[in-house]
Amino acid sequence: MVTPPSATPTPFELRTPERELDDLKLRLARTRWSSSSHPGWQHGTNSEWLRELLAHWQTGYDFRRHEAQLNDLPHFKVALDSSQLHFVHQRARAPRAVPLLLLHGWPDSFYRFHEVIPRLATPTGAAREASQAFDVVAPSLPGFGFSRPSPLPPGAQPTRHSAELLWRLMTQVLGYERFMVAGGDCGGMIAQVLAIDHPEAVIGVHLSDLGWHVLRDAEARSPGKDERKYLEASQKYFRENGAQALVQRSQPLSVAAGLNDSPAGLASWIADSFHTGCDTSSGPLGKISPDQLLTNVMLYWLTQSIGSSMFGFYADLKSPSLTPYDRVERPVALALFPKDMGGVLPPRSFAERTLKIARWTELPRGGHFGALEEPELFARDLLDFARQILRAPEKLEPEASHATRTL
Repeated sequence: MVTPPSATPTPFELRTPERELDDLKLRLARTRWSSSSHPGWQHGTNSEWLRELLAHWQTGYDFRRHEAQLNDLPHFKVALDSSQLHFVHQRARAPRAVPLLLLHGWPDSFYRFHEVIPRLATPTGAAREASQAFDVVAPSLPGFGFSRPSPLPPGAQPTRHSAELLWRLMTQVLGYERFMVAGGDCGGMIAQVLAIDHPEAVIGVHLSDLGWHVLRDAEARSPGKDERKYLEASQKYFRENGAQALVQRSQPLSVAAGLNDSPAGLASWIADSFHTGCDTSSGPLGKISPDQLLTNVMLYWLTQSIGSSMFGFYADLKSPSLTPYDRVERPVALALFPKDMGGVLPPRSFAERTLKIARWTELPRGGHFGALEEPELFARDLLDFARQILRAPEKLEPEASHATRTL
């Protein structure tokens, strides 16, 4: 059943003024390079690699071509109270399409799903034969890109606030009474909050990671041997690779000013997170091309949203929306990419502390940005999960065949 909208979305196109692209090229040409340079990536973004990326950005990267490709997707904006949400809404060409909300994380954007959306809305092969497809909704999270958040009062929980806005988008604006939700990074945490706060609306949750909240106070929960090894490895990973999260959870404004003013600084900050999170077996960013990275960076640069995107880290630390004691009781699929967090994957027993696991898939390749790195693997797992839970949604039990399944 579809309910009447509470607000009317308006179509939206990316139309970047030429003066903004001219200003960007001028800033790139006037980059002041640090005198400190070290080989490799162990100290952060590789200096020589960054020089090559910025040279390509200035003279080789064709933003107009990528802008046109982005505009091939149906974009909309809608005002909800004092917030403005941007989203892609790709309807399926199938009679039994399932509404699906796709949620990105940081420092990516809705662009994480640009190759996944057509695979889900117009699937091929076995998925097409099963008449399974999705009405896909892929928003820019509040504070990211073209989505402008409303000011939060002191003590407000940003993840819960974002979840509420997205629930309203799906149910009150688009009229979907029930929907699936998939996400990773902070988008995965929003997906979990949606399932906890609105279980009547969420059919199932597809996650590519557990979310950082499960590491809080975990030692107080008497972890088993495998769980303790996972916690120790996770803590080591964040000590060695968690600079962005540490800064953004403590003093985000200190770096936001520089990143918003310098395209070189912004690209370096974002590229380091991509390098750390990706499956780099085939290059510094794995299968993510320089043009894909730059298109994602452009969505931060042109909207000047790097500061607002980071502030959620700080606010969530002060007032967490999700704790290790919260539990999702809707069916959950975990699609684990082997190079996420440097290959530190959780044991199933640890995941089951907070999630009702219905599907457990260990994928053969990919990292933290799996939907962008391996769109076919991601889309196939999501479609398989949908078929699984829609067969008997009220009697769902975990399928033994998926207990340690590897595609």
